Amino acid sequence: MLPTPAMNPSQRQLSRYGWQPADPPRRPVLFVNPGSGGGKAAHARVAERAREKGIEAVILAPGQDLDALAREAVAAGADAFGMAGGDGSLAVVAAVAAAHGIPFVCVPAGTRNHFALDVGVDRHDVIGALDAFTDGVERQIDMAEVNGRAFLNNASLGIYGDAVRSPAYRDAKVRTLLETAAEVMGPSAEAPALYLVDDLGREHRDLVVVLVSNNPYALDRPLARGTRPTLGSGQLGIVAVDAPGDSPRPPGRAWSAPRLEVSAPQPVHAGIDGEAVELSPPLRFATRPAALRVRISPRHPGASPSARLRLPGHPPRSQGRRG
Repeated sequence: MLPTPAMNPSQRQLSRYGWQPADPPRRPVLFVNPGSGGGKAAHARVAERAREKGIEAVILAPGQDLDALAREAVAAGADAFGMAGGDGSLAVVAAVAAAHGIPFVCVPAGTRNHFALDVGVDRHDVIGALDAFTDGVERQIDMAEVNGRAFLNNASLGIYGDAVRSPAYRDAKVRTLLETAAEVMGPSAEAPALYLVDDLGREHRDLVVVLVSNNPYALDRPLARGTRPTLGSGQLGIVAVDAPGDSPRPPGRAWSAPRLEVSAPQPVHAGIDGEAVELSPPLRFATRPAALRVRISPRHPGASPSARLRLPGHPPRSQGRRG
């Protein structure tokens, strides 16, 4: 998409990644988790600075139902949402925004801020992220889901910590899969027997790690490993690593697909966007292409490190989707 004459230099730069100027919302609402990231939002006075910009700031109290609060805000007329918190709370608010077709703003006030990095928000500019509400640029990105629960980053199954350290995994590609998984996975526990079929029709019955991400991670570039070159491919990224055995084939494989089903004989402990949850089998993963309208500050990068490296097969223009 070609830049329009109305774009300023920052917007013209971001248009390469699919970002376009957007009109400011009339009634934006920002949810603030004051305890996230070691109190990052509180230290930066995010709520106060948001109110100075005309943004309604809702400071969360322990035990509050964030999903219910977001739905109540929509009913009261909110036409844009933001979340200052960790990736788990971002996913909750983003899911409500997507369901109602309103834009979503990520304020990077969590601990690791994986989503902020991949969507192109400057993770060190917490207050600057609020500019997304007043003069932001917008594009549409994918979301993913497992058993109807939406996520922005990934869902992880298995015990990657021991696997990464195990000398049984000497194959360089397998170790890369494991190390990438370790960089991006949330909390996960020992999994029950898991079963899936990969894109080549091979069965996997003794899995150590399963990582399903909203778009694939860059696996072949050390400088950008653990980031996603695009959030608009309409594909899940899937990493599966088997326990070492007698099979001559490598125990690790990565591929992409629009959906995946994982079977298990009992409920599965998982990490979804950094939150520990329990899922009832079968686990049905699917992509939601172009489901979420996202806005960022026009002064932020607008793309992940792996997108900015222009990895083969992932030109910058594929980073975003426009409806």
